[in-house]
Amino acid sequence: MTTADTQVQSRARLVLGNWKMHGSLAENAALLAALRAADDAVQGRIGVCVPFPYLAQAQQALQGSAVAWGAQDVSAHAKGAYTGEVSAAMLAEFGCRWALVGHSERRTLHGETDRAVADKAAAALAAGLVPVVCVGESLAEREGGDTLGIIQRQLEPVLALGADALARMVLAYEPVWAIGTGRTATPEQAQEVHRAIRVTLDGLGAGQVQVLYGGSVKAANAASLFAMPDIDGALVGGASLVAEEFLRIAAA
Repeated sequence: MTTADTQVQSRARLVLGNWKMHGSLAENAALLAALRAADDAVQGRIGVCVPFPYLAQAQQALQGSAVAWGAQDVSAHAKGAYTGEVSAAMLAEFGCRWALVGHSERRTLHGETDRAVADKAAAALAAGLVPVVCVGESLAEREGGDTLGIIQRQLEPVLALGADALARMVLAYEPVWAIGTGRTATPEQAQEVHRAIRVTLDGLGAGQVQVLYGGSVKAANAASLFAMPDIDGALVGGASLVAEEFLRIAAA
């Protein structure tokens, strides 16, 4: 067995759901109960990243199960006069394992810079959370042939945190043109970018970092994506709001 084969086998599968700004107490209760009921059938690791107001509900519903929970964002600041921000320490008090940082919607709608994303990742790490660092290119950038350059630019401040920090992160490649559009990168397109990220990680001694794919992932395409050697799982959007669909993705 080659070293590459060994690394692929040692990187556990991870499927995370991003509820985005969806949910209600009643809807969440049914969804979380369904995930909890499937506890014994969960293969690998799965988790859900829920809106801040529902973290307590997720904690209560999932405590002691195989399903972890996390937040969709985190402040780069530990505390202070930052109205509307939520610190990593606050998230940790609600049992969060994950914190998404740099999701394309945060970058686009809230103007988050690559440096700000790295600062948020560092803050999450300092509180014992696992930052899920999202990167991805727009349709114009892809059509301009600049996909790998964009990914490298977005990752640069995160990579500068060093191999020890990287080893405690998860990365997620989410082509912006495939989020919520119904379009999905082909397995080969996704693999090309994942492979480039993997080569960069290997060069920094962080080859075991999981790299997820996000972008209209569904049960129908999950298996073909997961068959790619450098895709370690998925960051799932809309499909994570339907328990049966989300669990089918996790089982793919």
